[in-house]
Amino acid sequence: MKVIFLGTGTSQGIPVIGSTHPVCLSNNPKDKRLRVSVLIEWGNYTYVIDCGPDFRQQMLNAKCTKLDGVVFTHEHADHTAGLDDIRPFYFKQGDIPIYAHKRVLKALEQRFAYIFETKNKYAGAPGVKPIRIENKPFQLGDINVVPINGMHYKLQVFGFRFNDFAYLTDMKTIEDDELKKLMGVKVLVVNALREAEHISHFTLSEALEVIARVKPERAYLTHISHMLGFHDEVEETLPENVFLAYDNLQINL
Repeated sequence: MKVIFLGTGTSQGIPVIGSTHPVCLSNNPKDKRLRVSVLIEWGNYTYVIDCGPDFRQQMLNAKCTKLDGVVFTHEHADHTAGLDDIRPFYFKQGDIPIYAHKRVLKALEQRFAYIFETKNKYAGAPGVKPIRIENKPFQLGDINVVPINGMHYKLQVFGFRFNDFAYLTDMKTIEDDELKKLMGVKVLVVNALREAEHISHFTLSEALEVIARVKPERAYLTHISHMLGFHDEVEETLPENVFLAYDNLQINL
């Protein structure tokens, strides 16, 4: 299995428009972060988790030529706003499967009504095959994917476990029973917005607490704000098996 971090930034991306914060002015490519998403490949399968406003550029960066589906964590714009850019895949492959909670599917249908239209549909619009997922395992290709339920302040959000890889983003709290689903995972990705308290995201210390409980072989932090600091400086402070993810990072399992 190969995982490509398509984007590792928070909802505004880094640099933030108009910001003079030192991290936003950094020349280090690892301090420049598109909106958060990952691409997962195994065998002949290619899936992405979330489809934000930078999706087109991310697909070009990853040289992705086939997409078997999009799996959504939740409905916020930084995770869904790029859905129209599945068009090149749709033109080659037909309707693209999208997997999401029923609430998220409803939000997508409202925002992208022309994509879900079944009568008098515009010929240039992409098409999707909506697939409702719940908090129980579902099949992608030949893998049984396990949802991990968490809360993004008061909003339910899904993380996902693909065999030995698990991905959590936009979480602030997670129940013990859900955390147990992660035990034995080799690579864990967790959101870590900044050091200061935040109402709807793990802080750095909270993310490290989750990692310490799960005990993966390796962990990567994502959904990072410029307020966390410079990539290279932050990484020097992390435990030996914990790393800051960065855009276009590839890992293999």
